[in-house]
Amino acid sequence: MTFSIPPGMPVPPRLPEPPVREMSNAELAELVRAGSPFRGKAVYALGDRAVSDDDAATVLGELTYLPVLREDRFHLVSMAGAAIVALLAAATPHARQVAYRAFAALPESEQRDLLLHLRSDRIENAHPTTP
Repeated sequence: MTFSIPPGMPVPPRLPEPPVREMSNAELAELVRAGSPFRGKAVYALGDRAVSDDDAATVLGELTYLPVLREDRFHLVSMAGAAIVALLAAATPHARQVAYRAFAALPESEQRDLLLHLRSDRIENAHPTTP
């Protein structure tokens, strides 16, 4: 798919990609809170860390309450739902408890969509794996 920019319309500058692997959990959370175009990378970096870092799991769970993640959708799932999937995939007791609380705080329609995405009847039965 190609498209052309109308004459006279300025081309937005390409933003430098933040070094998410080197950023602290707090810095990643700030990327999300600020609505950065790199908020998805920050969410997935926190999800990767949740496997061995309870603080990352806690921060990621807290971020699922923000409108910036709840309203940012792709297909059936919001970015908040993607964060919950990452927490479930981390598979630690702490990360799963954070995921259950975050899931319970979602609107019922979003809970249904997420369970459909996970192909599970209950959040406790969902066991996604990381790609």
